[in-house]
Amino acid sequence: MVKQAESICSQAAPVVRGSEKAEPWSWRAQKEQLCNTFVLRLVSCVQLASKLSFHYKIVSNVTVLNFLQALGYLYTKEELLESELAILKSLNFQINLPTPLAYVEMLLEVLGYNGCLVSAKQLHGTCLTLLDLVYLLHEPIYESLLRASIENSTPMEQRGKCLSVKEDFMLLAVGIIAASAFIQNQEWWGQVVEYLHSITGIATESIAEFSYAILTHSVGASTPVRQQPGLHHLAVRPLRAAATCNM
Repeated sequence: MVKQAESICSQAAPVVRGSEKAEPWSWRAQKEQLCNTFVLRLVSCVQLASKLSFHYKIVSNVTVLNFLQALGYLYTKEELLESELAILKSLNFQINLPTPLAYVEMLLEVLGYNGCLVSAKQLHGTCLTLLDLVYLLHEPIYESLLRASIENSTPMEQRGKCLSVKEDFMLLAVGIIAASAFIQNQEWWGQVVEYLHSITGIATESIAEFSYAILTHSVGASTPVRQQPGLHHLAVRPLRAAATCNM
């Protein structure tokens, strides 16, 4: 809607400069046009989002048209398609950008199919909370990871490792899921880590390190290392996420 408003303003500007008398009418007309399409654009955004989430059968054109009609708006299927196309063009068709949550949900779905003993549905809720925590505690969590990662490295190697770790959404996703699994059921934490390793190719050491950092900076005392001494070696080795991730 912001881009559409900017487009309308840019189109109206020459008219305003050309005739002062046309200014009130022009702005009223443009404002009316914007208001009339606001609800349509809003619903089209919801429909596009539903398609990206594989729920296109739920938010169908018929459902959208009935909803708009109930609000007093009469549109055709062609106008719905034109509205979606207008949104896509304004965003340069860049609407499916990767996010950490997308990686988390994809991995949880695979874990569910692989027979993971920890409920994927329960893990999802905990993962959402931990994603928020990682966002809020981004600096201390990544600083602790990078300190272990850049030991005995040259400055050039340090910069490369910093970028690879901070930009690796898959690494963040496995760390979030592993930490969530430990919170949900500590007995099956090791199994979840092994599953994540087999799915992503990320070393178990790196997964353990990331989950350890998340738990240490978020929930505090009860960490995988303290609760499972047999896995202590996983959390003290240098982080090798970028080199071991086979995405």
